[in-house]
Amino acid sequence: MYAADGRLRAPWRILVFLAATYVCGLVASMFLAPVAGFLSARAELRVSSEGLVILAALLGGHFIALRLVDRRPWSDVWLDRSAARPALLARGFLFGALGIGLPTLLLIAVGWLQLQPGVHASVAGAALRVSIFLLPAAFYEELATRGYIFAVLRESIGWRSAVVATSVVFGLLHVRNAGASVQSVTLVVLAGVFLAGVLVATRSLYAAWMAHFAWNWTMAVVFHTAVSGLPLESPDYRYVDAGPDWATGGVWGPEGGAAGGLGMLGGLAYLYAGRKSRRQELPDE
Repeated sequence: MYAADGRLRAPWRILVFLAATYVCGLVASMFLAPVAGFLSARAELRVSSEGLVILAALLGGHFIALRLVDRRPWSDVWLDRSAARPALLARGFLFGALGIGLPTLLLIAVGWLQLQPGVHASVAGAALRVSIFLLPAAFYEELATRGYIFAVLRESIGWRSAVVATSVVFGLLHVRNAGASVQSVTLVVLAGVFLAGVLVATRSLYAAWMAHFAWNWTMAVVFHTAVSGLPLESPDYRYVDAGPDWATGGVWGPEGGAAGGLGMLGGLAYLYAGRKSRRQELPDE
């Protein structure tokens, strides 16, 4: 149960984290659900009470498992102050935006995504509402798959195995999304590797969060396409599937097609080339 250094072994640490997250979720649900309901009704914002509860639960679980049980610094999960430097956040955002933006432009160029008029509405208002919905969702997905659990696995089985394990879980979390298929879920697993690459390259979970958010934001706000099978507001215009689903992702959106896969592979190649040129060692290597 305990390792030579006196700390709990990896499986028990993960169980403690999951239990702490569950308890924090129960507490958060009593307070945050009314807040989300108020914001949704009064401010006309799409605020998910479930999303806020999950985010609060994961943050609480991280605090209890990392700071109170392990007594380790936030830098262990790359959530320390230095990991939140503006340059890292900007780098992560740009990486995520280009990773899906360039493949989407390619699909538009070959005519496999076509522009259609949408319902006339406030573009700025829709962008704000969608952004408020996407921002916390990207953060809690990063905390769940590339936060404390990733750090524990990285320490116990090495960073490569940690990337594989957490990326598979990341893909499985999307199995119940509308339009999910073997291809789309496989590409979400690849997206997990892509985001883990950003995490490891920057040593910043915040940068991975920004890459995740920018990826979804580019699809939803810039191109008005579905995000992992979820259609969001598309005022004035939207881009619709007009090509083979294997390339465009069909109802899942561009990230579920071969073009999105190429964007992720290109991003990973760039990160690998940068690592080689800088001659940096990765964690646990």
